[in-house]
Amino acid sequence: MVRVTTSDRRSVLRAGAGLVAGGTFAAACSPTGTPSGAVAHHAPTSPAPTPAGNVTESRIPSHSPTAPTPRAYPRQPVQITHGPRDRPRVALTFHGQGEPSVARALLGEAERRGARVTVLAVGTWLDEHPDLARRILDGGHDLGNHTQRHLDVNAMSEADATGEITGCAERLRKLTGSIGTWFRPSRTAHASPLVETLARRAGYPHVLSYDVDSLDFTSPGAPAVARNVLGGIRNGSVVSLHFGYADTVAALPAVLDELDRRGLRAVTTTELIG
Repeated sequence: MVRVTTSDRRSVLRAGAGLVAGGTFAAACSPTGTPSGAVAHHAPTSPAPTPAGNVTESRIPSHSPTAPTPRAYPRQPVQITHGPRDRPRVALTFHGQGEPSVARALLGEAERRGARVTVLAVGTWLDEHPDLARRILDGGHDLGNHTQRHLDVNAMSEADATGEITGCAERLRKLTGSIGTWFRPSRTAHASPLVETLARRAGYPHVLSYDVDSLDFTSPGAPAVARNVLGGIRNGSVVSLHFGYADTVAALPAVLDELDRRGLRAVTTTELIG
């Protein structure tokens, strides 16, 4: 049973009031189905080639090291929904979009409690807030690709879907020197076979799904977000959350406290799978 305290409720009200005043809520993924288990395709033994693109490498900040690149995990399926169930680790994954102050608040809260997260960034969000790419990496978190415009990538033609995947990958490369460590399709929990192929062609050996959906994009209130996460989480879980929602900000302390109580450590997806 998850207990959300009076202070948590006050946090919800404060965060919600601030965000509503600023009109800053983001569009969410609204997946069409509940994720259920890994898709039974096996990963390639080596990463697919990275697209060349018209990248200007000189835009990489000279003071920052090149970010990690995607890796192939031969024992994992192409579409990953969770990590090993025999280790007390979980991955909190955030769809990267929305008001930057909310993103910074979430990252700061996670870091104060020793948690590391995974952010799947939308390309247009990076265009508007390019500094956040380095902010995420400098905090020790994973940074990945959540398509360029956050549209229904499974419903697109091959050419359009390719553009969505490579468009975001190029933004990430320009900002960090890497296309990001993970790809997650937009507005769906699972990639179609075509999108899976296109993601691998773009350089991502795996597609990152999840096995716990917080449903925070429906703004159900912080107690409900915490219940949704903690009711389904267990060893190896990958949790879907979003930047840009007051409920997520207010729920995070209660979620992290309960994970600590259960002995579950919040790590990046790379740490979870590796």
